Amino acid sequence: MFFINFLDRTAISFAAPHGLRDDLGLSAAQFGFASGVFFIGYIILEIPSNLALHKFGARKWLARIMVTWGIVAVLFTWVQSAVQLYWLRFLLGVMEAGFFPGAILFLSMWVPARHRAKILGLFYIAQPLTTAIGAPLAGLLIQLHGLFGLDGWRVMFLGVGLPAIVVGILALVILKDHPGEAHWLTSEEQGWLTSELAREAAQTEAVHKVGLAETFRNGRVWALSFVYFGFIYGLYALSFFLPTIVNGFREQLGDLSATQEGLITGAPYVVAAVVLYLWSRKVQKDGLKVWHIVLPAFVGAVSIPTALFVQGNPLVTMVFVALTACSIFAVLPNFWTLPTQFLTGAAAAAGTALINTVGNIAGFSAGYITGWLKDLTGGYIVPMFVVGGVMAISGLILVSLRGVDARRGGRKGTTTDSADEVAIA
Repeated sequence: MFFINFLDRTAISFAAPHGLRDDLGLSAAQFGFASGVFFIGYIILEIPSNLALHKFGARKWLARIMVTWGIVAVLFTWVQSAVQLYWLRFLLGVMEAGFFPGAILFLSMWVPARHRAKILGLFYIAQPLTTAIGAPLAGLLIQLHGLFGLDGWRVMFLGVGLPAIVVGILALVILKDHPGEAHWLTSEEQGWLTSELAREAAQTEAVHKVGLAETFRNGRVWALSFVYFGFIYGLYALSFFLPTIVNGFREQLGDLSATQEGLITGAPYVVAAVVLYLWSRKVQKDGLKVWHIVLPAFVGAVSIPTALFVQGNPLVTMVFVALTACSIFAVLPNFWTLPTQFLTGAAAAAGTALINTVGNIAGFSAGYITGWLKDLTGGYIVPMFVVGGVMAISGLILVSLRGVDARRGGRKGTTTDSADEVAIA
């Protein structure tokens, strides 16, 4: 589900250099706006959608989200103008709203905290694989130019939109809202898992009692929101513009087919998927420390602008792009273990949605600002320095947050076992 989700969201980046931009007459800024306008609808409905998931259950709500976003994704096949493209991207955001925080919340309802980093790591592997597999897949679909009388990029939108509808219907049949409903578990396994999750929730509420309304005034929730903003800014700047950067390698490598460009675009994400898996295992083994998140954030902050300085050499450029992708994906699954350390129930639904909402403002701004700065300066160096700066600030906020935790813990005598261990109070 997450694989299809991210593929539908970023399909526009594959279509842009293969006909969409020329056929619709888009400038870089217009393409950036079309990429980012998705997040306006997504942001507006994120929190209400996640509260609806908490009320109606993950099975029904996640299935609803997938089927409706699939219908909108298919409609991209027949887009005829920039204005239609803007509206469809906006509607795609409206329909997808709540999927990601809903999935994070859903996992927290099934997985005890001590196993959550590993499971979130496995869940997050779908995201780099979306590009690693999705980019060549998109290239193959684009090469089916003429199928049903459609341009290649239109065939691609049709091919990546339909699976969301099918999988959404399957989700309605297969998903279960709680471990107690899972027929593949024995009654003993259901009982153990249910009681373990209930025990953890009771402990969290006893130490960090945060109500639904209080969630929106909680300083820790807002701080994590801004941290997440910086990480998502880096993720989407890379996702939206990497295919365009690879398309520019034609000067050094000659003409490349859409499939070859897809393979080159996907290569850094294969490496990132491996690093994400290994990093998550290390976190699971060591226990989450603040440097598990901050170190990759700083590495990504340096590597992403550096990639542009070596753009004359495609191989070296892709090495730095891979380093950036590894950094971003090492951060994200571990970051998402933090909110449920101090939020439960409806507060967890609202809090994860709020954090994801603020983060996805970066999804809008990264696409638009990067495109606007590229048009203004004539290149990607300045926009990528902005990306690096925003990621570095996120790392610094998290370090500051850890310092506040350490001081509070010291005063209360409730600090964590290690001075570096991430604590949420």
